[in-house]
Amino acid sequence: MRLLIAILLMTGLARAQGEAAGAFDYYVLSLSWSPNWCALEGDARGAPQCADGAGFGWVLHGLWPQYDRGWPSYCRTDARDPSRAQTAAMADIMGAPGAAWYQWKKHGRCSGLSATAYFDAARKAYDAVVRPQVFRRLTTPVRLPAGVVEQAFLKENPQLSADMLTVTCKAGAVQEVRLCLSRDLAPRRCGADVVRDCTLDQALFAPLR
Repeated sequence: MRLLIAILLMTGLARAQGEAAGAFDYYVLSLSWSPNWCALEGDARGAPQCADGAGFGWVLHGLWPQYDRGWPSYCRTDARDPSRAQTAAMADIMGAPGAAWYQWKKHGRCSGLSATAYFDAARKAYDAVVRPQVFRRLTTPVRLPAGVVEQAFLKENPQLSADMLTVTCKAGAVQEVRLCLSRDLAPRRCGADVVRDCTLDQALFAPLR
């Protein structure tokens, strides 16, 4: 028993050091609805993207390397970390330079790409998705079935099917839309552990700041 525990602890420590960069099966592109994130977390942090008039809607949470089951994080890589200028350049779609830095540290290093190539890929993937404008027209908070959000994305993006994206919720509010992409950023079917569709019928959806 002691030997088994020691082996498990050693395995955990090895994984805590991070997997090798570049070894993954596909990407998950995660889009967060900024007003909901601000209400749940960002306001308490004093996040700049939550300021009145900031106008952030669907922001890029991250481009995440994914295994067919599970995902790598904090990978070992020889790639240089991004400069402050590089992370600042992502703030227009990620809300803040700090968000870009964190995503590089946790996920970008696992891509096997340079910081420049990773951020270029993240922006390319983000720009390829048509984000429904209907949500930007809201003037008051509404409650809606989370499935409505998925259907809006499917309508605006005919290249997608229902098994290629999922909508998540947190604390009774729509949290994110997550889309699955191949390593060359083409839409693909999501793994079973990614598809966790929110089933709320009255999910909160806040308007733009």
